[in-house]
Amino acid sequence: MGVRVVTDSSCDLPQERADGLGIEIVPLTIRFGDEEFVDRIELSNDDFWKKVADSSVLPETAAPSAGAFEQRFRALADDGAEGIVCINLSSRLSATMQSAQLAAKALEGVCPVRVVDSMSVSMGLGLQCIAAARLAEAGQDVDGIATAVEDQTHRTRLFGTLDTLEHLKKGGRIGAAQALLGGVLSIKPVIEVRDGVVAEAGKVRTRSKSLRFLADKVAGAVKPDGVYMFHAHAPDVDELLDLVAHTVPREQIEIGIIGPVIGTHAGPRTIGLGWVEHW
Repeated sequence: MGVRVVTDSSCDLPQERADGLGIEIVPLTIRFGDEEFVDRIELSNDDFWKKVADSSVLPETAAPSAGAFEQRFRALADDGAEGIVCINLSSRLSATMQSAQLAAKALEGVCPVRVVDSMSVSMGLGLQCIAAARLAEAGQDVDGIATAVEDQTHRTRLFGTLDTLEHLKKGGRIGAAQALLGGVLSIKPVIEVRDGVVAEAGKVRTRSKSLRFLADKVAGAVKPDGVYMFHAHAPDVDELLDLVAHTVPREQIEIGIIGPVIGTHAGPRTIGLGWVEHW
């Protein structure tokens, strides 16, 4: 069976893409007040965004338990996996990786498990999972795959422009003062996931300028590979695609929908770009 790849549902990989690559996804939990849903199982992307639009409360996320990861690891081991590489949402943004590490310890002596901190989110994490799955398919061993992914974490880039800072503010991922400042001045914030945390990449006055900012980041990148655009029902997908197409052929740009985990903290109409640089 070779080495298997496991991740969590913050990866924003379409389920059919993950299934095709043999990537296992352990779901996080989404809460709307007293209501709780298991991502991807009890809550689809479309249902999530409908709830965001209709709900009077902002959603919250909860990391999977160590038991959820252990159950998945053991099932793969029982199915003949020679090793497991588990790549997770940045440990600086979630306790998800800690759960995976505890589960990995429980598998000691049963099946080798390497847990890797993606230092990223959404398709920054997704691209690392895809790379790991391809290496596994090529017959690479656990340590070789984990080392390659760890190298890619340093070359993963992810930028996004938000329509509002309220979701990041609610989730504690950005300072309240910055959220207030952005609202008062009607600034469109551009964020970057840098060193595993959400950092400010820039401030522009209009949505169109924020899209140009994103496109310029790709244009200035070092040999960008696997360019992926992700969005939360953004109305200007085609506009950003046209801008990026000056650097990367449009047909080579993959498009994905931001799911409940990242959507909880990014908010509706978020749009962004991710890629891997080759030095």
